[in-house]
Amino acid sequence: MTEPLWAWIAVIGGLLVVLAVDLWIVDRGEAREFSMRQAGYWVTFYVILAVAFGLLLWGTSGGDRAGEFFAGYITEYSLSVDNLFIFFIIMSRFAVPKAYQHKVLLVGILLALVMRGLFIALGAAALERFSWLFYVFGAFLVYTAINIVRQHLKGEEEEFNENIVLRWVRRAFPTTEGYVGSKVTVKIDGRRMVTPMLIVMVAIGSTDLLFALDSIPAIFGLTKDPFIVFTANAFALMGLRQLYFLLGGLLQRLVYISYGLAFILGFIGVKLVLEALHSSHVSWAPEIPIWVSLSVIGATMVITTVASLLKARIDARKGEEPHPEQV
Repeated sequence: MTEPLWAWIAVIGGLLVVLAVDLWIVDRGEAREFSMRQAGYWVTFYVILAVAFGLLLWGTSGGDRAGEFFAGYITEYSLSVDNLFIFFIIMSRFAVPKAYQHKVLLVGILLALVMRGLFIALGAAALERFSWLFYVFGAFLVYTAINIVRQHLKGEEEEFNENIVLRWVRRAFPTTEGYVGSKVTVKIDGRRMVTPMLIVMVAIGSTDLLFALDSIPAIFGLTKDPFIVFTANAFALMGLRQLYFLLGGLLQRLVYISYGLAFILGFIGVKLVLEALHSSHVSWAPEIPIWVSLSVIGATMVITTVASLLKARIDARKGEEPHPEQV
């Protein structure tokens, strides 16, 4: 279904207004740390906003499109939780003051949103012209899923490596040694210089674009509608910075979350290949309905989250038990 131009303008304009209000409320006055309560309110607000948009789609376009949006939104939001591990590493590596972390995340996510929009447009055009790319996307998602499981079985921790965009920014612009408040550029002795604040913003935005290499193909496995793909990504990214502060140390307890994400990516990869075969009139290839996808994605995230929290509680109790030699 091709969405009219006014719908695109309305959605993008509405998202920009919400982000502007978010920025004005959070960043007005002196810089301060983002509290857990504040983060909770904003995460709840953005989730309600996404649900309201999905229900609006349901009322105007039917349950199938709404189901595609919710499946895509949950998938992208789930993948974003895993991405927060890298964001923590980036913040630690660049020693970003806590009072400025929410601003770094906002600008970085805005950059990611623009770049993902371009990525989605290119992907949609390519898939429409070259249907065989569905096989490539499906195989890539299955490979990614296997690679995630393999890394975690080996006990390999996620690391942040500077990408080509970040290295270019470092070379192209002179950088101050330390932060200058929340400024991204300053003038020192008549020379314009960038601060580490700009560097870390580029790091967040460009790293998120690399994450899109698996998240964008994943959502194209759930819907071929560029409007649904974009809005699901946009709503997932919108509440990401608040989720960063809300989860905090809880991320370290979600030990099984990556296995859940690997299963979801593998499932969608297989779904893509089966649907491509079904479209090619292969008789034995089934077409998986969106409600099955939504159920599998939702159940997987609930099970892995609950299992992770239960394991964290059991480990904590074991840590509190006295050692036999101390009894």
